[in-house]
Amino acid sequence: MKHAHSFYIDGEWVEPSVSKTLEVIDPSTEEPMGTITLGSAADAEKAVAAARRAFASFSQTSKEERVELLRRIVTILKRRNDELGDIISREMGAPLAMARAEQAGIGSTHFEQTIKAFESFAFDYMQGTTCIMHEPIGVVAMITPWNWPINQIACKVAPALATGCTMVVKPSEIAPFNAVLFAEIMDEAGVPKGVFNLVQGDGPTVGAALASHPDVDMVSFTGSTRAGIAVAQAAAPTVKRVHQELGGKSPNIILRSADFSAAVAAGVRRCFGNSGQTCTSPTRMLVPAERMDEASSIAAREAAALVVGPPSDPRTDLGPVASAAQFDKIQALIERGIAEGAELVTGGPGRPSHLNSGYYVRPTVFARVTNQMTIAREEIFGPVLSIIGYDSEDDAIAIANDTPYGLAAYIQGDPKEGRALAGRLRAGSVRLNSAAPFGGYKQSGNGREYGKFGLHEFTEIKGIAGFSND
Repeated sequence: MKHAHSFYIDGEWVEPSVSKTLEVIDPSTEEPMGTITLGSAADAEKAVAAARRAFASFSQTSKEERVELLRRIVTILKRRNDELGDIISREMGAPLAMARAEQAGIGSTHFEQTIKAFESFAFDYMQGTTCIMHEPIGVVAMITPWNWPINQIACKVAPALATGCTMVVKPSEIAPFNAVLFAEIMDEAGVPKGVFNLVQGDGPTVGAALASHPDVDMVSFTGSTRAGIAVAQAAAPTVKRVHQELGGKSPNIILRSADFSAAVAAGVRRCFGNSGQTCTSPTRMLVPAERMDEASSIAAREAAALVVGPPSDPRTDLGPVASAAQFDKIQALIERGIAEGAELVTGGPGRPSHLNSGYYVRPTVFARVTNQMTIAREEIFGPVLSIIGYDSEDDAIAIANDTPYGLAAYIQGDPKEGRALAGRLRAGSVRLNSAAPFGGYKQSGNGREYGKFGLHEFTEIKGIAGFSND
């Protein structure tokens, strides 16, 4: 890749301050697929300085100018979609068709939805005699993950550009090459010099430098709760805004009124999509206690039908998980589930028998899980489902809320019943029989993404009292 060892700063591809390389591992083979150069605090400093200089002029551009810029980006994202999908598939293991259609495809969708929301977004309005104004917050540091890399870059960059912010992006070093392609797209689209900057690196070095930098006005972070706490602590002395989308342990309540077979099957597919590496995955399936055996049987059948294999194989449903660290963590938690007495219905430790290498995990279903077991408390981030029985709807709500997380929740069954229960769930989004603002309660973070809610996150609110005496 042409710019793999360069950073995009102030509208140019520049050499890193220090030459320190890192191998990027193809999770399907466990072999290196290339190298990147890791940045330093000095590189972060250069990028922040460029963004700060650019903010003075970019923040004053017109709404029409920024809409046109967003539209140019959409055009190029669509043209380079398959290229993005191909590299994401190799970096983090998503099946190729899914990587092109969903992993890469969601990038242009975010920009299109931002344009739609932005066109009707009111930057100022009157409240009595006071003018309420939304102004761009300033320089934004964006620290993004590996599991849905373009999704999380696009859902931060699009509203930041729309509102007139400038930015520095630090992608995950586990899946970094897609961000290089994204920077090439920003350059081709004519994003003004210094508005978008990209620095590769790890969290303790570049991430910490960005979070603590006094000229960064906001940090938008997506990742683990542990890392999110470190980012918030680094940002605290400068009292900047910190927007976090963190971990989840989402419940999926299947009501007695649901089409049970269809609901359980759908719940398994949602849990295991992207090899379980989605923060909103419904990893705790709550079913009526008297139907535990039926739920277990349906879930086992659905999981066993999933094909685990190389991302390049068109028959593959689930590719490998993204890294050796993820694989080892998942294996340890599966072993913990067995040791704590959960009923292993299908799957279990080790790779699928037909695969000798790669970070492949057997789709695993546990039944008769209690909500105090480790597999029901910790975010596994792999294809592992815990089925928990409940006695009443009140019991189901209590179990669902008994978690340190609060990112998403699901209810399947009669819509009227679902609406009555949704308000009692302590989660940032509740999905009734389908899929809303995105973000969490409790240790799942703060702030919201997508549409007009994402636009609000990147603005400061100013009130000009006495603006009108009419």
